[in-house]
Amino acid sequence: MRGAMLLAVLLAGIPPAASAQEVKSVFAGADPDIAFAEGRYWIYPTGGGGLSAWSSPDMKAWTREEQPLLRLKDIAWVDDDRAPRHFLWAPDMVQANGGWYFYYSVGPQNPTPSRIGVAVCKGPAGPCADSGKPLVTGGKGFEAIDPAVFIDPKSKVPYLYAGGSAGATLRVWALKSDMVGIDHEVKVDTPPNFTEGAFMHYRKGIYYLSYSAGAWNTSSYQVHYAVALSPTGPWKYGGPLLVGDKRYRGPGHHAFFEDPKDGKWYIAYHRWEGQIGDGPYQGERRIAIQPIEYRDDGVIETIRMK
Repeated sequence: MRGAMLLAVLLAGIPPAASAQEVKSVFAGADPDIAFAEGRYWIYPTGGGGLSAWSSPDMKAWTREEQPLLRLKDIAWVDDDRAPRHFLWAPDMVQANGGWYFYYSVGPQNPTPSRIGVAVCKGPAGPCADSGKPLVTGGKGFEAIDPAVFIDPKSKVPYLYAGGSAGATLRVWALKSDMVGIDHEVKVDTPPNFTEGAFMHYRKGIYYLSYSAGAWNTSSYQVHYAVALSPTGPWKYGGPLLVGDKRYRGPGHHAFFEDPKDGKWYIAYHRWEGQIGDGPYQGERRIAIQPIEYRDDGVIETIRMK
């Protein structure tokens, strides 16, 4: 009942309040996933000649691990599509079953379909070994990109959320218990203004689906969200959550996490700094982390970058 009341609040169109604080970016990178394990904070970004882990004791000073978690040469099936060049991006690290599972995107998206792979890791800093085959392959207008895995705290079912960009389509699969195979696809609606970078988190009976909208290298890039009473919808649109301003442009491709140290929720995202105009921008994006706040009715307060 409480969850239904929270959804009704969003449907009523009550605008979120604004949350403002001074936030400095932590390092160059994009598409960050964030977690806490073994007494340290971990970020898994795109960038750096492979996919690597960064760690910090305090979310301020970050150190890149010397050994990459995964490189193209570590993936035996990467050349099966015979594309002349490949790319790795948008990773997601998940702890489950006493182990660690690392999901990632393999491009190009054109002329060959993009693919999503998964590696099994021995810890948050690796080492990781690829599972040996793609988990999902794109095609027929669907781009298999931007994986995010969420384990439902109620049912314990692991779900894979993926898709977006030119196809702008969200798809969801239930994973097998081993975390490296697909059990079945769950049909879901694509929420309003969805482009890519879906992320799911759960708090006090509400499932929050957040995602990026707009073009990644322009000022149109931003984060929107929707809510539901289950991890697969139906979605109730909550509106924009994080948008650019005159100082920082194109924030997006984010992850949420609850800090076990202070009990607060945070968002990690990338943004363009020092850019003029609406884009397209060139150069490096930077990763920022800041706390988020929820109103008593469950609405996430709009994040203002200062």
